[in-house]
Amino acid sequence: MFRTMRRFKQQLENEECISILKNEKRGVLSLIGDDGYPYGIPLSHMYSEKDGKIYFHGAKEGHKIDAIKNCDKASFCVYDKGYTNPGEWALNVKSVVVFGRVKLIDDIKRAEEICSDLVRKFTSDEEYLKKELANALSRVQCFELEIEHMTGKRVKEE
Repeated sequence: MFRTMRRFKQQLENEECISILKNEKRGVLSLIGDDGYPYGIPLSHMYSEKDGKIYFHGAKEGHKIDAIKNCDKASFCVYDKGYTNPGEWALNVKSVVVFGRVKLIDDIKRAEEICSDLVRKFTSDEEYLKKELANALSRVQCFELEIEHMTGKRVKEE
């Protein structure tokens, strides 16, 4: 069902893909949007080692929600900051592309756990976390992306 990587010598091992998903803070979620147009949205995310899923949060209404309700299939792309070798201009980048299905999380306790884990990925400020949960949790929609297929690739941009 999913394609094999054409440039297989550049393929990353599964563990390296997971490391990128865990450590990078943002990626682009791509959905099928209005009138069949692709809809890609940059999001902060959290990869859970407990269940191997990726979690996001956002508003309870809008283009993203409508797209997910119409078709739960998605792809999510994350890439690292890359590096350049001394004396070269080309950026060396590692990227991960995930294919899977997105579902809305309706359980408020689970949403609180997801939001807490997401905030802790960015800061250890527990007072900030408490304030955000008190002020915004009721307005937040959490999403779960179940991974069906994942590939990673090492690229030198030249």
